[in-house]
Amino acid sequence: MRSTPSASFVLAATLTVQSLAAMALLTLPVVAPAVAQSLGISAAYVGLYVALAYAGAMTASLLAGGAVRRFGAIRLSQIGLLLCAAGVAACAIESPAAMALGAVLVGLGYGPITPASSHLLVRSTPAHRMSLVFSIKQTGVPLGGVLAGVIIPTLAELAGWQWAFVAVAIACLLCAAAIQPLCASLDADKDVKQRVSFGNGLAGPLKLVFSQRSLTVLAAVSFLFSITQLSLTTYLVTFLHEDLSMGLIVAGFTLAVAQAAGVAGRLLWGYMADKFLGPTNMLAALAVLIAVCSLATALLQYVDSPLLVIIVLSLFGSSAVGWNGVYLAEVARQAPRGQASVATGGTLAMTFLGVVVGPPLFGLIAAVFGSYSLAYASLIVPAGLCLWLLLRYRAAFIK
Repeated sequence: MRSTPSASFVLAATLTVQSLAAMALLTLPVVAPAVAQSLGISAAYVGLYVALAYAGAMTASLLAGGAVRRFGAIRLSQIGLLLCAAGVAACAIESPAAMALGAVLVGLGYGPITPASSHLLVRSTPAHRMSLVFSIKQTGVPLGGVLAGVIIPTLAELAGWQWAFVAVAIACLLCAAAIQPLCASLDADKDVKQRVSFGNGLAGPLKLVFSQRSLTVLAAVSFLFSITQLSLTTYLVTFLHEDLSMGLIVAGFTLAVAQAAGVAGRLLWGYMADKFLGPTNMLAALAVLIAVCSLATALLQYVDSPLLVIIVLSLFGSSAVGWNGVYLAEVARQAPRGQASVATGGTLAMTFLGVVVGPPLFGLIAAVFGSYSLAYASLIVPAGLCLWLLLRYRAAFIK
């Protein structure tokens, strides 16, 4: 008889997978200045890399609901890790074309990870603990950022950025192999007769999301929040290096601190949402905090205090990186019974669309005005729109 892993073990496995996938996605952005110098291009082009990666992620997330039912959540997670490994390895080739291909592959691998984990967690998590458990799992994203911020610049300094990329690819392959024993028990609910249709697979999750007001609002909120999150994490090293004259290793460490604050934030906001504020009020409060931190970050160029830089960016990271767990738990709560992975894939498509649109626009503002500080100040706009949506349609979340 197959033994079913405990809920804690499943959470640990999904957290590890999420961390490795996030690390793969952020590998190039944390050494963007060094890569740009090797290629002879502007570091602002990292926004295009992120846009390509999340265009792939958006497509993959829409197909993930059907793929989870067909192949199983663990098998799909393995496929995602293999694609991430292939993408990061391609980015090690010193060629813009190879890096563009690598970006798409990493995105295709990253996209199904969250819908697959939602499918697993929603089956084992009590309703009153959903925000906290999903927040714990989603700490994998900033944890991956911490790993990328600490390890990649150091490896790049010691062995060259290409070998740093190869090391991340190997880590993804090892993780895919490590979760193989879980397939028998956790993928027992797969349906080999389930068809994964490209056309209906793309349209079905979106139809579900836009047929229910609460899911539509959550999708729109995630679109706007993702603009702030990825603009912060994608350009932070470049901003600190170019506007605040930090060295790459110090800038990478500062990014790691901001991501670590995101880990703490996800846990704290998940607990507060479950115990005190409720999900929608918690998300509204985070929108306010993001807006304040956007303006504060823009003003860092006028201060000469490393401690103040750390404090501001830690608060920014805790909010701009910390919202996802509360949001994903609410998506699972609002989804029709048995449709958590489909609803998650549909709303994540809008999340990823925000990433496709946001960082290139952020980079354009920085390039046109010659200031990353001004670009960070502009993030008050999506944060403000989030706050308005959550207050305007809060009645839709009563269930």
